[in-house]
Amino acid sequence: MPAPAWLRDRIARIELFAELSREQLDWLAGTGAVRELADGEVLFVEGAPADAFYVLLDGEIVVTKVVGGRDQVLARHVGDTLEHQFVGELPLLTSDEYLATALAVGPARVVAYGKDAFFDLLERCPQVCRVLLPVLARRINAMERQAGRSRMLEGLGMLAAGLTHELNNPAAAALRAARELRVLGPRLAAAATAWGRTGEEAELRLVERFQAGLAPRSAPDPLAEAEAADDIADWLAEHGLDGTGDLDGAGDLDGAGDRTHLLDDLGDDLAEHGVDRAALNELAAGLRPDALAAALAYLAPALRARALAGDAAEAAERVVELVRRTSAYTNLDRAPQREADLREGLDATLALMAPRLRDIRVRREYGGVPDLQAFPSELNQVWTNLIGNAVDAMGGTGELTISTRREGGHAVVEIRDNGPGIPDEVLPMVFQPFFTTKDLGKGTGLGLHVSMDIVARRHGGSMEVDSRPGDTRFVVRLPLDQPSP
Repeated sequence: MPAPAWLRDRIARIELFAELSREQLDWLAGTGAVRELADGEVLFVEGAPADAFYVLLDGEIVVTKVVGGRDQVLARHVGDTLEHQFVGELPLLTSDEYLATALAVGPARVVAYGKDAFFDLLERCPQVCRVLLPVLARRINAMERQAGRSRMLEGLGMLAAGLTHELNNPAAAALRAARELRVLGPRLAAAATAWGRTGEEAELRLVERFQAGLAPRSAPDPLAEAEAADDIADWLAEHGLDGTGDLDGAGDLDGAGDRTHLLDDLGDDLAEHGVDRAALNELAAGLRPDALAAALAYLAPALRARALAGDAAEAAERVVELVRRTSAYTNLDRAPQREADLREGLDATLALMAPRLRDIRVRREYGGVPDLQAFPSELNQVWTNLIGNAVDAMGGTGELTISTRREGGHAVVEIRDNGPGIPDEVLPMVFQPFFTTKDLGKGTGLGLHVSMDIVARRHGGSMEVDSRPGDTRFVVRLPLDQPSP
């Protein structure tokens, strides 16, 4: 059943979706489920399984959390600003349950996207990520201040920063390709029509075979490609197809100026697909002179469109890979406790922290460690805290060494940095809650405390620290004989 027209129009006015195309908006309208709420009706409850992301269409939603036995209002969403137009993204990204309760104040209306639809939205509409993630980061900070729940917050801050950084390039590439394809489409249609009118049956088949045999080079040499493009430009000039000769054979597109524009980038596009003089001579030998211009005028936008589609597909694949990394880091699609590969979790953490590690030399010294029963997403928070602290201690430059090994009945993970070290008088206090050596506003003093809690209470392990100038090591030991859930 098609989505009602009013829903698409209403979604288009929401700031979160302002950069989306008509096709993306149509998909959103067709995928979402509209829900009408009466005054006081609950949208979701703290502790319930997180199963949907909600976009506010009308009315007001209040979000509360039990803190110290009392309900505390975390936010009031009325849709007047970007931060108050949606709710429910945090638990979908960070846990299996809602972290707060949401209910309507007066009549309200929302559109809901289930967990699968939410992650489809991130893949299909990468523009949304660039708008959503800064809001996500601000909400994390607000929750930390108001509710004091910090187990997942350190990792979420890193996740938001990493996703924002990594999604920007593929999202921009996809948008550029989409915009250029939108302009190129009419030209390609006109050129194809002109070629269809001009070419004879044998010529049409020849060009079809020629085009089918072309494919972008997997590892192009920029210098060689530039030289090939210049050589093709010379060939076009020799055949009067450089924009200065008679292009009437190309058919009536939108005037000679547009026909010339179609051929402007033909040298680059042909070179990108590995075409040389010999191939062009072979093509020209099978075409009448007046058909050659029309064939090339068709090939120019056709090859460009193929290249742009490839750019868009590559950008989409990068977004999908980033979503896969995020899933591996948070373990959103798996049971909370399961057989875990510690090296997989360490690699996923390093991948998502890549922007912070740009000037850090990372050494992986992975020894043989068997899988063990664990809460992988929580252990990933430990790795995030320890790696993040090491990066901060080194001032963003230095050497980080991550090693794994087996010691008797334990799996051991060691995270080592060559920063200035932790002073002796401070070392005994690093695992105390709210203790921090960072500047005001730079840390909460909960990261190591939470990490110790995850390692010791949740996994029955231990964590130690040894530090001297130029060599600080955090050593995590996890028992291999943990009972199955």
